[in-house]
This record gives sequence, structure tokens and C-alpha cells, in this order.
Amino acid sequence: MTTWFHSWRAAVRIARRDAWRFKGRSFLVLAMIALPVLGVSALDLTLRSSEISTAESLNRELGQADARFTDPHLGGAPLLQDPEGSGYTPKGDFDGGEKPWPEGDTDVSKAFPPGAGTLEDTKGSGKLRTAHGLLQAEIRELKASDPMARGIMTLDTGRFPERAGEVAVTTHFLENSGLSVGGKLTARGLDADYRIVGTYELPDGLNTDQVNALPGAFLAPLDKALKADGLAGTDSDTSHLVSVSGGFTWNMVQEANTLGVKVSSRAVILDPPADADVPLFQQDDWNRYAGTGDEGEEMAIVGTIVGLAMLEICLLAGPAFAVGARRSRRQLGLVGANGGDRRHIRAIVLAGGLVIGVAAAVVGTLLGTGLAVALRPVLEEYAGKRFGGFNVRPLELLGIALLAVLTGLLAAIVPAVTASRQTVLASLTGRRGVRNSSRVLPVLGLIAFVLGAAIALYGSVVSSQIMIVAGGSAIAELGVVALTPALVGLFGRIGRWMPLSPRLALRDAVRNRGRTAPAVAAVLAAVAGTVAVSTYSASQDAENRAKYEPQLPSGAVSVMVEQSDSRDVPAIRAAVQKNLPISVRADAAHMKVGKPDCVMYAEENACGRYEVVIPKANRCPLRDDAGMDISEKLSEAERRKFARDPRCQESDVYNSFAEGVVVGDAGMLKVLGIKDPAAEKALADGEIVSLDKRNVHDVNSGNTGDTIDIRLVTDVEKADAINEKGKESPGTVKSFPAHQVSGGHETYGISMIVSPATVKAAGIDTFPVGAYFSTASTPTSTQKQQLDSDLAATGAAVNLHIENGYTSESDIVLLALTVFAGLVTIGAAGIATGLAQADAEADLRTLAAVGAPARVRRTLSGFQCAVVAAMGVVLGSAAGVLPSIGLRLAERRNALELHEEAFGQGVGSDMLPHVPIVIPWGTLALLLIAVPLGAAILAALVTRSHRTVARRAAT
Repeated sequence: MTTWFHSWRAAVRIARRDAWRFKGRSFLVLAMIALPVLGVSALDLTLRSSEISTAESLNRELGQADARFTDPHLGGAPLLQDPEGSGYTPKGDFDGGEKPWPEGDTDVSKAFPPGAGTLEDTKGSGKLRTAHGLLQAEIRELKASDPMARGIMTLDTGRFPERAGEVAVTTHFLENSGLSVGGKLTARGLDADYRIVGTYELPDGLNTDQVNALPGAFLAPLDKALKADGLAGTDSDTSHLVSVSGGFTWNMVQEANTLGVKVSSRAVILDPPADADVPLFQQDDWNRYAGTGDEGEEMAIVGTIVGLAMLEICLLAGPAFAVGARRSRRQLGLVGANGGDRRHIRAIVLAGGLVIGVAAAVVGTLLGTGLAVALRPVLEEYAGKRFGGFNVRPLELLGIALLAVLTGLLAAIVPAVTASRQTVLASLTGRRGVRNSSRVLPVLGLIAFVLGAAIALYGSVVSSQIMIVAGGSAIAELGVVALTPALVGLFGRIGRWMPLSPRLALRDAVRNRGRTAPAVAAVLAAVAGTVAVSTYSASQDAENRAKYEPQLPSGAVSVMVEQSDSRDVPAIRAAVQKNLPISVRADAAHMKVGKPDCVMYAEENACGRYEVVIPKANRCPLRDDAGMDISEKLSEAERRKFARDPRCQESDVYNSFAEGVVVGDAGMLKVLGIKDPAAEKALADGEIVSLDKRNVHDVNSGNTGDTIDIRLVTDVEKADAINEKGKESPGTVKSFPAHQVSGGHETYGISMIVSPATVKAAGIDTFPVGAYFSTASTPTSTQKQQLDSDLAATGAAVNLHIENGYTSESDIVLLALTVFAGLVTIGAAGIATGLAQADAEADLRTLAAVGAPARVRRTLSGFQCAVVAAMGVVLGSAAGVLPSIGLRLAERRNALELHEEAFGQGVGSDMLPHVPIVIPWGTLALLLIAVPLGAAILAALVTRSHRTVARRAAT
């Protein structure tokens, strides 16, 4: 034990002195190992700090209160809830239709415990006047200065309001509005103004535009003024913070539930009851979703990435340790000459990896901690929320540091074994000796490659387990690494057809496989990871592109508002035409059923609705007469049959028009890209232009009397009750002459176009909702910003959409990965060049002795670097495709299984999921051409041009 300790202590001392003596090489290896440690430790600290604990989350939601009481609007009916207060249902059987679903407000104050402290918290919204116009913002009435509310809002400057005429605003609102502390704030429709006395931020919503006022000071007068003008109110909702002595227990929550109040209790959430004590969980129809296994898949992917990163670092750092071992072979020979055996030689080289690994661990951890602290405010702003406390987990950081130490040791294993096998005479004289290549390693590599590929194939085709795919891919890549020396020999056979310099470089690489193979393997590892991620990203990008459904033709623009903002539509249309290169404008309106002064989607004086009466022959068999889905009542064979029926195909494009009915003119056809003179004439003649033949009566009969029927429903509640029984809604049916546009046109979710004159002649009211536009050129970023500013000045809640087509999100990722692979590959090849210059010193002396110019030496160094890079890129490209294909096959199988399961339950369509596999040939070509070329140029540039006189080594 004492001998072992003393020998290792001496080895560490020698390694430390050697690392300090050759600072450049030591710094290079240290940087290679410390850089991943820096990134992983910074990532760990950032992720742990961003995780908000349950206690911290409750402070942001409840402040210092014990519970929050909320009205679920069940009319005071008893309810059942989960411990978190997120899920609830009225107590009793309401699914069978025998009991009407309870509705109405609840008196929350009846559930307050005796002696409890309460604080009212009301949220609403309104359009507030700013320096630029109007801004839709959230209005919150909460006495934020009360100790019970501490933690919900964080005061930034000034103070919270103390009087009815004062408000505080979020910092984000102050920046957007152009106002300042001490200034006045007014709301659209309200004559009163408020003085801004401070700014604050919401820890979970840094980008929220919010105004804080005292209870009853802002929302109530604003709501009254808006309704007096015939506009929608503030849509406010009130909850109550409650504080009681001893906390709010689960029994107290259940007591409040009997009074129809939903409760979020701090004590219950921190210490939830058992599932058996939660009545809601005992309901037969209550579904509790368990984990989907995504976390396991993510851990498998993360584990694979970490493993491959370790492999890559070891392969990159290994040649550098080999350089040190060769540079120190005379010193190692002296150790052997003085009685040291192979164990001592291996210990010295391994101690070098230990010393640099420990240094890299310390440096990387310290720099990672500093980086996490420095980037925290930036990441918080980017994420839009404040992190929790700076969460340092020593065991995790220690594990990351030990990973660096282990990486240093692993990287030094091969050089240590190689150095220990040299004889003392060869080490002292600098002679290399002759060693035959091992045949065991290639055989093991071939076995590992076949086994890993089989495991990955099994995981993707049979079991659909991503962990198996990742593990098999890693084994296969290790097999390719083990095969690298043999594959390098195969590459050497093409040298006979090459010019002098590349032939010499290739032969030198083949002759010195112990130096070339680790460098090629390092390049292989870097390129394999890049190709794997690139292939996966390209395949996923192709899948997303196929799924993408444009809302409008490319370059088209739409602006839509709700009825409450319809008076702002003219100004909105003018703003679009002012700022964008508009070529065609098509105004759009919505049909309104009911009283002329009704406001759609409002709780009071609600409008009716209209329904397109589809002919029975054109109706989807998966729906009843009321249009309700009945697929669950059919057999699987019937569902499969009808799912392929054209009558059941629905568009996934969303628009704000019920039934896809738009009130507009012929400009709408031009914006949609429909060139049909007959359709334009039909609109002028008062006919409805149909884009969906299912809506038209007798469309295939060949006569000219085609019609479309629209039912006007005035009593919505009665209609809904009848629809639940599977019957059509009651109402007045109006018939319109129709013109069916020929097929082959994209409809973008619009089923028909009705001219304003036709709607007016039928006695149906309309209200403008916006417009569609065609643009002469793609709007620029400056034009969009100017348009956003003008739209914000109107104060309306505008839904603006500019159709830019599918935008790939992986292009930048692919470019970044390609650049990263190039840099890593060039670095690895640069190490190989240094090895070549060290090992081929005699050859370079011979070239200088026979008068070879500097150009030849530069060319040779460049080709030596390019050969290594080219080998690594070719092998890495082949090895990297395997894991990505395996992952995509596993995803395809999982998607098919989910599809079959959903379709068997009557959910979804019969269209099979599209999970393509795309090879990024452009990325592969760029890697194959640009990386070796760049490596060659860089190596040639850094090669010394002047000749050096070498001193003869002592013998």
C-alpha cells in the first residue's frame, strides 16, 4: 500500500512538472476538457435555479395568504375538487342529461372561516391611453401594500397605490406606453384619470402589461362607462385571498366545496392528502393522466449526448496526451533505465491526465458558476419570469467535476499503454521499432458495429424504445471507432492515383496509424453527432412542412377584430394600406342574427347564430343531423370507411367566420387566388359563391338552380338543447342562389362568399370585422413595425396575420451544427498535424536536406491535415446516419400506434401519420468539401516556412 502511494505521488509530481513545462500543450488539453464542464455546470446551475419550488410558486400566487377562494360559477352547487384546486366538477350526476348543469354566481363570503382575514383580488382588462395611442392591458385591483399580498408583486420604483385615484404599473407597461411615474393614466371610455405612483413586476410575467389599483377604483367605473357606450365590459373576475390561524386544511377545503367555492390551499398543496381521501378521484368518469414517458426519453437522449460528448473529448484529448508521451519518451526511458517498470510508465502518463482533468474540473466549474450568475438576468428577461433562489447542488457539480477527471484519465489510457510498451533502448534513442497492427481490435469493432446496429434496429422497428435506439447507436459508433485503424489502412490504397504531396501524406497517415487513428476517430465522433442531429432535424423539418397549412396565399394579409371593435375597422384598413405594399383589398364582414343592437359573445343580450344547412346526401356519416360527432357509436370498420369519405374531410385552417361564411365582394376571390370570371359575375348577380360543393343543393344535377340554405337561429339556448338530442336547430331557413367554383382551389377555411347586397336583401344585419389584402411584395420588418405602431394607436384588439409560408426553424440549427463540426474537425486535424510534425521529424529533415522548398513542406502538412479530416468526415457521415434513422423509425412506429389507438376509440382521421426520413445531402457535401479544405489551408498557414537546424540526439 505504501509503495503504491509513493509511486503514484512521484508520478503525479512528474506529471505536474511536465504539464507546467509544456504550458501550450497543457492549456490546449485543459481547454478541451474544461469547456464542456463549463457549459454543463452553467446549464445545471441555470436549470436548477429556474425551477420554481412549490413554496416559491405559492408565494407568487397566494402572497402570504393561506388560501385563495374562487367562484367556479356553479350557482353555489356543491362541488368536488382536486388538492391543487385546478380540477373540479359539481357533485352529482350531470352527464346523463337528467339534471341541468348548474350555472350562476356564488356568494364566496359564506365560505369564509370565522375570524379569517380576507383580501379581494379582481382581474379585468381595458384599453388604456398611452403616449402612442391605446394599449390593451390587464387591470388588477388588489391592495398590493397589504402584508397578505407580499410576494405577488415586486415593487420596482415608487410605491403601490394608497388612494382611489392612484395606480401602479408594470415596468413592461411603462416601457410600452411611453408614460412615466408621476404622469396621468386614462382609459378609453372613461373620463377619470389616475396618477401613476410606482412601477412593479410580476415574478411570473415580466412581459405583462398590467395596471394595479385599489379594489373598486378602476374596473367598476370603466365597466359602467363601456356598457353605457354599447361596448363589451371589462370581463372581470374576482377571487379572495384568505388567511386563517393554523392554515387551511383539507377538511376545511371540503367544507368550502359544499358551499360551491373552489379553494387553493397552501397547506394542502404542500402536503396533499392521499388519493383515497379525495372524493373527486373516486369518480368513475374522472381521468387522471399519468406521465407519458417523455421524461424517460429525454433522459435517454441527454445520457446519449453526454456519453458521446465524453467519447469525443477523450478522442480529441487522447492525441494531445500522445504528443506529450512522445515528447517525453526520453524522460520515460530514463525512468525505465533507473529501475522503473511498465506500471510506473503508465502511472506517469495517466497522472498527466489526472492532473489536467482536476485542473479542468476546477476551472470549468468556477467559470461555469460565474457564467450562470452573469447570464441569469438575461435569461430571466428572455424567459419572461424570475428564477428562484440561486440553487447550487454540490453533488451535481461534484459529479460534473468528476466527469472531467474521468475524461482526462480515459483520454490518457491509450497513450499510457503505448508508452509503456516501448523498450528502454527505443525510448532513449528515439527509435520507434516495428509493431504489427492488432487484428483483435478490428474484429471487436466489427462485432460491436453489427451488434449496435441490430440493437438500434430492434429498438426502432420492434420495441419502439428510444433508449434502446440510443444505446445501440452508441455501441455501433464505438465499433466504428474501433475499426478506424483498419479503415485507415483501406484508405491508403487510393494513394497510388494521387499526386506526390497527397500520396506522401496518405502513406504517412497509414504508416503511423497509432497517431492517425485517434485523430480520425475524434473527427468521426464530431461529424457523427452533427450528421445525426442534422438528419433528425431535416426529417422533422420535412414533417412539419408537410403538416403546415397556410391560412392565406403567400404574401397575403388579414386583419380581424371582434364586434366590440368594429367601429375601428375603417382606421385599421387604412393603416394596413398606408404601411404595406397593398395591391388588392377585400373588405370582410360577419352576418349577425338577432336584434340590431346585440353584441356577439356578450353575456347579456346575446345574438343568435346562423348555420349552413348541408343537404342530407352531402352530410358526413360520422355526424348526426345536429352536426354532432357520433363516431364513437359506430364500429371501427365503419369509422375507417367513412373517414376516407370526402364528405368527412375538414380543413384545419382557423378563421373567425362561423361556418366559413364571409360577407365580401369579388376582391375576396382575387386575394384567395381564384381566377373565375363566372364567380365574379355570380357575386354581382346576387348569388353565393361556394368554395365547398357539400353546401350546395343539386350541385351535380346539371341544372342552373343550385342553391345554398342558411338557417337563422335566434333562440340559442333552445337550439342547443335540441342539438343535444341529435336534431337540427329550429329557425328560419333562407335559400340563396349559388355558384359552385370548380375544384382544385385552396379555400383557406372559407366555404362561401356572400355579397353585402345579397345579405342586405335577405334582411340580415352585418358588422365589419376586417379585411383581406394581397401584397405586391413581401412586407419588410420596418413596414411591419410601422404597421404595428399604427394598429396599437387604434386601441383595438387586432388579429394581424401576414402569410409568409412555412418557415423552417432548423436552418439556423443546421448551419450552427455545421460550423461547430467544422471547428472541432479542424481542431482535431490540427492536433494530428502536430503529431505528424513531431513523429515525422526525420522525414522533414530529409526534405530540408535534399533542398525541398517551404512550399513543399507546407503542402505536405496541409495534405496531412486534410487526409485526417476527410477520413473522419466520410466515416462520421456514415456512422451518424444510423442513430437518426433509428430515432425516426421509432417515432414513426409510436405515431402509428397512437393513431391506431385513437382511431379505434373514434378519435382522429384515417390518414396515416407522416414521419419521413430525410438525408441532408447539402450538409454532408458541405462537411465533405469545406472541412478538409479548411483544415488543409489552416495547417499550411501555420507551418513554419524557415528551415531549422536539428541537434543530433545523444545516444
